[in-house]
Amino acid sequence: MEKYFVLCLLLYATAGCFADDLTYLNGFYSKTPQRLSKYSWFGNVRLHHFRVPEDAVLVRWLLTVSRGSGLNCGNQNITVHFRAGAPPVINPIQTAFPNSTSASLAHNLTLIVPSGQSSNVTLFNVTHPKPGDWFLAAHLPKDDGKIEQQGLPSCSYLFQAQMFSRRASDLPILQYNIPLSQTLTASPALFKVFVPEFSSSLDVFISNCSANVGNDCGLSITVGSSTLRQGSEVKQNCSGLKICHASVLIPPWNTWLLVTVETNQPNTSVPFYIAANVTVGCKPLSSSSDFNAAAFIRTIIAPQSNSSGVFGNSSTSAKNQSGLRSNSSEPMCMRSPSVFRDEQDVLSFRYIVSGNNLTVTSDLPTVLALEHSPGDSGGTLVVQLQLNTSSLIGGFARVKACLTPSAPVLQLNRSQTCATGFAQGYTLNVSSSESNALLRIPFPDAENWYLSLQTVCNDSVDCTNASATVSASVSVSACIDECGPYGECRLLRTYNYLYGACVCKAGWQGWGCTDGVSALSYSRQMTAALLLTLSNFFFIPPIIVALYRGYLIEAAIYLFTMFFSTFYHACDQPGVTVMCIMDYDTLQFCDFLGSVVSVWVTIVCMARLQEPIKYLLFMMGTLVISMAMQLDRRGLWNLLGPVLFALVIMVTSWVYRGVKRHQCYPPLWRRWVLFLLPGIVSALIGVCVYVFAQTDSNYYYTHSIWHVMVATSVVFLLPPREKHVPPWGWTNKICSYSRCKNEKVQLYTVT
Repeated sequence: MEKYFVLCLLLYATAGCFADDLTYLNGFYSKTPQRLSKYSWFGNVRLHHFRVPEDAVLVRWLLTVSRGSGLNCGNQNITVHFRAGAPPVINPIQTAFPNSTSASLAHNLTLIVPSGQSSNVTLFNVTHPKPGDWFLAAHLPKDDGKIEQQGLPSCSYLFQAQMFSRRASDLPILQYNIPLSQTLTASPALFKVFVPEFSSSLDVFISNCSANVGNDCGLSITVGSSTLRQGSEVKQNCSGLKICHASVLIPPWNTWLLVTVETNQPNTSVPFYIAANVTVGCKPLSSSSDFNAAAFIRTIIAPQSNSSGVFGNSSTSAKNQSGLRSNSSEPMCMRSPSVFRDEQDVLSFRYIVSGNNLTVTSDLPTVLALEHSPGDSGGTLVVQLQLNTSSLIGGFARVKACLTPSAPVLQLNRSQTCATGFAQGYTLNVSSSESNALLRIPFPDAENWYLSLQTVCNDSVDCTNASATVSASVSVSACIDECGPYGECRLLRTYNYLYGACVCKAGWQGWGCTDGVSALSYSRQMTAALLLTLSNFFFIPPIIVALYRGYLIEAAIYLFTMFFSTFYHACDQPGVTVMCIMDYDTLQFCDFLGSVVSVWVTIVCMARLQEPIKYLLFMMGTLVISMAMQLDRRGLWNLLGPVLFALVIMVTSWVYRGVKRHQCYPPLWRRWVLFLLPGIVSALIGVCVYVFAQTDSNYYYTHSIWHVMVATSVVFLLPPREKHVPPWGWTNKICSYSRCKNEKVQLYTVT
């Protein structure tokens, strides 16, 4: 009831936020509730993908956290991260990022579910949000390493995100150099302006404002939309100014920008004129209409075939590098080589520059346009630069590169920072002393990216003809360096959106599994592998006991369990101490199946049933357990179900025998004291360790204790051999020898 009241209140508040002459439309978007997990790697987060519509003036997220029916659940913190354009980069456990990796952490919000409440409902507002993709990532605090068994009661939490949007369907459009008359009332005045490609600046002017009281109109201009990052909007206070303007240097290309005008004077009407102007500072020269087949073959086909034919030379002149007409009369202000996009796999592609090597000069920047689609933001953008130190000409100092989204920086040889109007870029430098540069950006924004390069000279020399040759390699991969030797790159999906993340092993952590603060040493890895594998040899005594007492089927099952448990744990090891004799999934299935079937046949054997019934139960139980393991291998009831059913069979059989014989079964007190009680205690210790004591850090010795306790309990619990079965049970199994002997005795008696 509380949730529906919040929904109604939210719709009412949203409808009344912008009561002016514009036409507003509301939208509602909801995601299915998902169970939260404790954080150890990015795969533990619950990622929600929303799309904010164009001309949105307000977005409100309704965040609902519900607690399950856990026992003794205290206060619980839930962290929610927000980011526009790409999944949020987060670091809740404070691990180190890989070298040469640049990451800006996303905005986050902490929700608290008190111990006395079952839910938390929170509203989060973003005014004038950036249109396009928005991502929310929610998770519980750091994983404490406790291995929780499925089926036991625990404190579970469900997270649901719902988005309400309000957009203006008829925003006034600012035409270039055409003043638009407006009157500002209590609510802000909203406009939009289009920024074409190759724009170097955007100016928004306000003039001829009239104040009812005094000469100060109290106006302010905001250009841009909110992304919850610093610098995503440009604001200009126009108080005391009759003519005011807000300027955006290097605005994003091919984009509609929101312009907001507000006043600090309440209950007043302020008429004013507003206009916009865009300056196009630099355009590349027109490309040839003919496709440059020679350059294409030289840069793509020839390197892949390692041929050294007519197109074997990979160098290119400055004119061919820019792909321009030789007879062009337009002034040249930048070089823009052709860039080919080569798709290789899911979230894996590279950008191939025409000519491979770039001649970077000091007079003009070289700009690479990198086409980036929204589906590419789930990977890692990798930029590598390599300087040819033998190609330096003039007063060369270094080659400065600037990687920016939405628009390029075109004056790198000045003191200008590597930043555009709304985004901070990434700087790379190569010089004769440091000829290689590397940059990695996890989850890059879903914008077209631009790599600008220019030669920078020493201050004491003439910088007219300085140049250098640089090899640029730009690619997108699912993970950073495929997560290295101590990690595994996994492709994750939320609805139809794919993204990559590293799951680390052997105690390594971080986005690229490069943080080794808590990494396991080689000796500890070897100790863990030996304990988990050699502890299975404790099944040798149960095998010998079963063979001696004539339980050949049981002995075969124990041998099966020992074999596959040994090699499953040898394959399941983190780090470098790994040995897999077959597919991991097959080993895991056989290990889980053998463990449960061993317990099943042991308890059924203790019931002392007739052999046809016993073997029928063996077969039917094995088939049912196989089906259950295929459905859910880690479910607690996959073990408890067969155990409880087998115990019912055993107790029923024992009660029947006791009633029939008019005495307790088994009848001997020595059987209870020396065998059954030690076996039951060993089994209970093993189960308690397995269910309650296992963590990620102590797994290698607590699970080894489980192996030892289960094997020990089997030795004690296996019933003694039948009276008519000799030791090792051979005589009853060879050519029906016992039956032939009985027939001879009967014949002799009749005669």
